Amino acid sequence: MRESGQNAAPGSGRTVAEAVDMVGGVPLREMLNLVAGAFYVLDEAGYFLLWNRQVEQATGLSAERLRSIHMLELFEPAERPHIAQAFCNVFQQDERVQIEGRLRNGAGGTTPYVFCGSRLEIPGDGRYLCGLGMDLTEHYRQRDKLELFERALMAASNGIVIARHDGRENPIAYLNPAFEYISGYSAAESLGRDARFMAAPGMDDDQRAQLASAIASHRPATVVFRNQRKNGELFWNHVTVTPVRDHAQRVTHFIGIIEDITAMKQRTTQLEHLVTHDPLTGLANRLLLRDRLEHAIGAAQRASEMVGVVLLDLNKFKEINDTMGHAAGDQVLKQVAQRLQSALRETDTVARLGGDEFVLVLAGQPSLRFTLKMIDRIRRAMASEMEIDGRLLSVGASMGVAVWPSDGRSVGELLQAADTAMYQGKHGGPDAVHFYSPGMAANTAARQRMEQSLRDALERDDLYLLFQPHVSVETGKILGVEALLRWRHPERGELLPADFLPEAEENGLIVQLGRRVLEDVCGTLRRLAELGFPDLPISINASSREFSQRDYLPYIARRMAHHGLRTASLTLELREEQLMMDPEGAQRLANGLQELGIRLSVDEFGAGANNLTCLRHLPVSQLKMTRQRVQEIDGVPGSGILAKTMLDIGHNLNIRVVGTGVETRDQHDFLAAHGCNSLQGNYISQPLTAPALEQWLAVH
Repeated sequence: MRESGQNAAPGSGRTVAEAVDMVGGVPLREMLNLVAGAFYVLDEAGYFLLWNRQVEQATGLSAERLRSIHMLELFEPAERPHIAQAFCNVFQQDERVQIEGRLRNGAGGTTPYVFCGSRLEIPGDGRYLCGLGMDLTEHYRQRDKLELFERALMAASNGIVIARHDGRENPIAYLNPAFEYISGYSAAESLGRDARFMAAPGMDDDQRAQLASAIASHRPATVVFRNQRKNGELFWNHVTVTPVRDHAQRVTHFIGIIEDITAMKQRTTQLEHLVTHDPLTGLANRLLLRDRLEHAIGAAQRASEMVGVVLLDLNKFKEINDTMGHAAGDQVLKQVAQRLQSALRETDTVARLGGDEFVLVLAGQPSLRFTLKMIDRIRRAMASEMEIDGRLLSVGASMGVAVWPSDGRSVGELLQAADTAMYQGKHGGPDAVHFYSPGMAANTAARQRMEQSLRDALERDDLYLLFQPHVSVETGKILGVEALLRWRHPERGELLPADFLPEAEENGLIVQLGRRVLEDVCGTLRRLAELGFPDLPISINASSREFSQRDYLPYIARRMAHHGLRTASLTLELREEQLMMDPEGAQRLANGLQELGIRLSVDEFGAGANNLTCLRHLPVSQLKMTRQRVQEIDGVPGSGILAKTMLDIGHNLNIRVVGTGVETRDQHDFLAAHGCNSLQGNYISQPLTAPALEQWLAVH
C-alpha cells in the first residue's frame, strides 16, 4: 500500500493508513492491490492519501509524484470542471457519485474511466473520498462496435428481422426501419408477431413450404415470393433466413433479410415482354409465335386435332404508309391487331412478323369446317373501313392457310406452306383466301429462282433498253421515244417486261430496276443532245412501288442534274389503273412532276374503266391508248368503235392521244382519220437499240 504520513486529516493524531494498517492480519496494501480497479482515497483538498498499484499503472506516475499531485491534474482541462463538481458533491451533499472521465496516462494520451466515489468519515479524524476507477477502454470498444452494428442495421436498405425461435411461432423481436418502409407496418404493429402475418393468401405456396421446412429443420434458406403490404398492395420479396445459435449450439433466433424486388420483377417482366412481343401492336413476335405454334402442335397431337396457320398480308399498306405517312401506317397496324384479336379465341395466337404480315395460330381445330368458320370471322373483322386521320380506309388482306398435319409437320414447314398459299392468294384478287396445296410449292420455288436470276441479271448487266419512236400523224415528225426494258436471259432468251416485272414489283427489285433504267435513259438523252436532238423526250414506265417511294421524285431530279439534263426531256408513264387506285396520291404525284417540269403520260388508256374526273384534274401531257383497243381495228366495218371512243374522250379532255401497238396500214389510217395525234408501233418502227436509234434519227 502507498501512504502519505504527511497528509493526515486536520485535528487527527494519526493518518488513514495508520487507522487501518491491518485487516484480519493481512496488510492493507496487499488487499488493495487485489481490487480489480484503481482504488484511491482523497482528502478534502483533492490529494491522494491511499492508492493501490493500479492507480500508478493507470497514470504512469510514481508514488512520490502521486503524493504531491492534485487529482484534477490527472484530467484534461476541459473535463476538470465537472470532475471538481462531482468531488464537491461528495463532501458537501454526501452523494455517492459515478462519473466518466478520461485519465491522463504515462504514454501522453488518455484512458476512459468510470469513477465511483463516496464520502468516508472517520470520527475524530476527518472526511475522505473513497473511490474506485474502472478502465472503460474495452467497454467503449464493445459499445462502439454495437453502435456500428445498430447504425448499419438502421441504414440498411433491405428489411432486417430478428425473430425469436419459439416452437411453431417465431415472434419478431427486432426489425429495422427498412422493414417498416417496405411493409408499411410500424415496429409497434409488428413486434411480437410471426412474420407470416404479411403472407399473400393463395400465392407462392411451394416457396413458402420450402421456407417452412428449412426453419423447422434449422437450415438456412433463400426463397422468392409475394407478400402483402399494410395497404394491401402485393410486393415481391427475396428472402434469406439464417438460424442464430447460442454457445450450446441451440437455435434461439432466426435472422431474415428481406429485399423488395418488385421493381426488378416488373423490369424483368417488361424485358421478357419486349423480347417476345411486337413493340408497336403488343402482339406475339416471331420468337413467341414459334413457341406457341409448337405448343399448339403438341396439344393437337395428343388430342387428335388439327392446327390452322393463317398468314395474312395487308392490301395497299405500302401505299398508305407512303402517301399518309408512317404514323398513319402504325395506326392501321394497331387497328388490324385489335380486330384480329377480337375475332379469335383466347387459346389462339395473333403474331406480327414485321411490316404488314401477320400470322394467326388457330389451335385445337376439330375439323376443316370449323377452321373455315374461324377464317370467315377473320374476314368479317377485317371487312369494315378504318378511320385513320379523319379518313375512311378500306384495308383488306390476302390470306394463306396451312393445316397441321396435312400441310407440314414442323413449325417451319407450316409457316412456309402458309406463306406459299398467301402468295397465291395475292394473285387471286383482293381479300382472297387460299389453302395450301402441294402444287404451290413448285410455284414458290420458281418464284424464288426468278428473283435470284433477276438479281444476277442486275449484277451481270443482262438488262438493256430498246427505244421505240412515236411520230406525229399530221407531219410524220418524231415527237418522242419510249424506253422499253428487255432481259437477255441466259436460258430463256430475250424476255419482255411482262415476263419479269410483275415478279420484280412483288419482291421489291422493281425499285432497283427503275433506277437502272433511269441511269441508262439519262446517258441516252445526253448522247442525243450531242447529236443535235436536245429537245427529244424519252418516256419511261414507272410502277406503283416506285413512285410510292418518298424520295422518288427528288432522286430523279438529282440524277438528271448530275447528267446536266433538262427535266423537260423526260416523260413519266403511269398506267391508268395505277392513277385511278389512289386519286389523291395521283394528284400529288402529278403536281410534283409538274413542279419539276417532267411530263406525265397516262399509259394503257382504255384498258379498263375510266375516271374522267380524275383525268380532267391531272396535268397530263398525253394519253397512250392501250394496244388492245388498237388491235381491234381490222378493216372490217364497225371495228374500232372503242378506239374511236377513246379518241373522243381525249379530244373532250383536250389531251393528246397516242395510238400504240400500230401494226398495220388499216390501223394507221383509222386512227389518223379519227384525229389521233401521234402513233407508235412496229408499223412506224420496231424497238431499236441505241445505235440503231441514232441511225433512224439520221434518216428521218
